[in-house]
Formats: sequence, structure tokens, C-alpha cells
Amino acid sequence: MRIIVDADACPGKSFIEKAARENNIEVIMFCDLNHVINSDYSSIKYIDSGFQKVDMAVANECRENDIVITQDFGVAAMALGKKAFAIGTKGHIYDNNNIDKLLFERHLSSKIRRAGGRTFSPKKRSSDDDKRLYGNLVKIIKEHNK
Repeated sequence: MRIIVDADACPGKSFIEKAARENNIEVIMFCDLNHVINSDYSSIKYIDSGFQKVDMAVANECRENDIVITQDFGVAAMALGKKAFAIGTKGHIYDNNNIDKLLFERHLSSKIRRAGGRTFSPKKRSSDDDKRLYGNLVKIIKEHNK
């Protein structure tokens, strides 16, 4: 088991690393060349800038039983297809029971925006989001780390 992070815009890196350290799990953070990430624990992999290049690198890197942390439902769906686990940056667990609905809602929102409509903005990150991210990450590690 490894933790693979779509780290371009990932808040909560400290909580991810805390859970990983406590359970001796490798962390790989992917970001494009426009970002600088420093870590004394995680491996940082820089990817060329470009549309969805980091997303594809994350999806290609993950394998069965890894944990992928991403805000992107498409990346989460690809991880689930490889029998990996997927968690959003606010700590919501993506699984085969909810990913289709999330992808469909993303599609509808995109259609509305393309037609000139407006959709809701995501809520601001809260301390509850940090607690949920850490708690659900530890839960998956404890339940599935072999």
C-alpha cells in the first residue's frame, strides 16, 4: 500500500503525511513544474505542465491497494478501476457506490457552464475537512493495509 497524491492543489498534505508516518506508508506526491512542494517524508515527482498531465501520471502510477488522494472525480474513477482506494482532499471516500453519481453531476455542471449558466462554488475548507481527511485515511489504512 502506498499513498499517491494529486498534489497540485491539495490542501491537507501535513495530515496525509502524519497518517502515513504513523503507519509507515510510502507517500508519492505528483505536481506540475509550476508548483514547489517541500517534504522531508514524501517523494515528490514533478510532471511537465499541461492539460491533465499530472492526473494521468497519478492514474498510471497507482495500483491495487494504493490510496489515491485527489479532487478530480475522473482520477478517482481510474484509481477505483485499478482496485485502489480514492479519497477527496476534504476526506470524502470515493467508491463504486458513489463515483458514477459524482461523475454524472460533474458532467451536468459542465453542460450548464458551457451554456452560460452558473453552478455552485465549493464551500471553503474547514477544520472538519482536515479531521475527515485524516480520519478516513487512517481508517482505510487500518482496514486494508496488509
